[in-house]
Amino acid sequence: MDNKKEMLGTAPVGKLLFKLALPTVVAQLINMLYNVVDRIYIGHIAEVGDLALTGVGVCMPIIMIVSAFAALVSSGGAPRASIFMGKKDMDSANKALGGCFGLQIIVSLVLTVVLLVWNEDLLLMFGASENTIKYATEYMNVYAIGTIFVQLTLGMNAFITAQGFTKTSMISVLVGAVANIILDPILIYGVGMGVRGAALATVISQALSCAWVITFLCSKRSILRLMPKNLIPSPKIVLPCIALGAATFIMQASESVISVCFNSSLLGYGGDIAVGAMTILTSVMQFALLPSQGIAQGAQPILSYNYGARNADRVKQTYKILLCTCLIYSVTIWTLVMLMPSVFVSIFTPDKELIAFASKALRIYFSGMVLFGIQIACQMTFVSLGNAPSSVIVAVVRKFVLLLPLIYIMPHIVSDRTIGVYAAEPIADILAVTFTAILFVFQFKKALKKIESEK
Repeated sequence: MDNKKEMLGTAPVGKLLFKLALPTVVAQLINMLYNVVDRIYIGHIAEVGDLALTGVGVCMPIIMIVSAFAALVSSGGAPRASIFMGKKDMDSANKALGGCFGLQIIVSLVLTVVLLVWNEDLLLMFGASENTIKYATEYMNVYAIGTIFVQLTLGMNAFITAQGFTKTSMISVLVGAVANIILDPILIYGVGMGVRGAALATVISQALSCAWVITFLCSKRSILRLMPKNLIPSPKIVLPCIALGAATFIMQASESVISVCFNSSLLGYGGDIAVGAMTILTSVMQFALLPSQGIAQGAQPILSYNYGARNADRVKQTYKILLCTCLIYSVTIWTLVMLMPSVFVSIFTPDKELIAFASKALRIYFSGMVLFGIQIACQMTFVSLGNAPSSVIVAVVRKFVLLLPLIYIMPHIVSDRTIGVYAAEPIADILAVTFTAILFVFQFKKALKKIESEK
């Protein structure tokens, strides 16, 4: 285990980042399969596939909120644990792991009750119509039962990655994804459960992943160890984790708010087909972003550990490699989507009318993605260095200051109001990248000076 810690502080950064990022990228892509596979199978249900797909799409904002609460605790807790490791303070690192685990159990129980009691009201608020509410509630009633598995899997797997065990965290996701792929057709078509079968397959799969993650964190292989004495959350340890995780929470939770705004606007301007297209657009966007997010997560243990160890040169070198890699990827995926949008859209639906509509919308929705690698690299570095204020600011600016107003402004500027709604995304992205890059230049220099002064 000492070799693993030493590796974060001494191994060549380029090779180390590739070694940590590759399994993380694979894990991100596999994790996306939970939602993508569900949508593909649901979209191909005979006679009702399109309505069922739209209904499940309306569930996505609620699922994003569940994931966001996992990130609220873990995306701040995992980097802080890495920083403690860099400082050789293993007691505090273990307390961060245990406290975050205990807090996520509490959050999971509260979310489960809320989802079971008020799911139909929430779904109607999030854009479900009288045609799709049936499928949305069928999916969400089953999915809510597995909330605790989702919380613990997503949350605790971040602590495995933070130790540099990215292959193990990849296997955690792979276990659930393989189970999900196998169970989906059996429960949806074989047993005849339809949309409920897709949700049940996801719950069972997440439960298997959860068991794997907890088993590893309790084993001797793990540097950080789950111990009963640390499970009661200590405010001194947990509150800074929550503060740092607030940025990721805002980014993910705001997706649900943004989805409500998108869906309600699109339902008014373009009807169910426009909302159905939005489900496909967000699926493509999530899928496209995952590799760069995986690369950034692979860089997190290196950045955090060396920041804690006061090694400014390795922090600077890691960021430069992360920025170049993310930017090259964002330009590449943007080019592919611009050249062949229908290829990406047709993965999710066989309906020709929906493919034609969504392909046109995807080019517009995705046009700001070309520079988004800068945003991802800067945001992850803010979080990895424990800079909670800056990470929160960039999250709030992109989602609430820019995107949210633009959803309602653009339809009054563009002649085709439906297209105007889709155009809000790229405009917000370009403005957000510009703001984030400027803020980062000042904050990163400040962080490096702090390391040098402490050293």
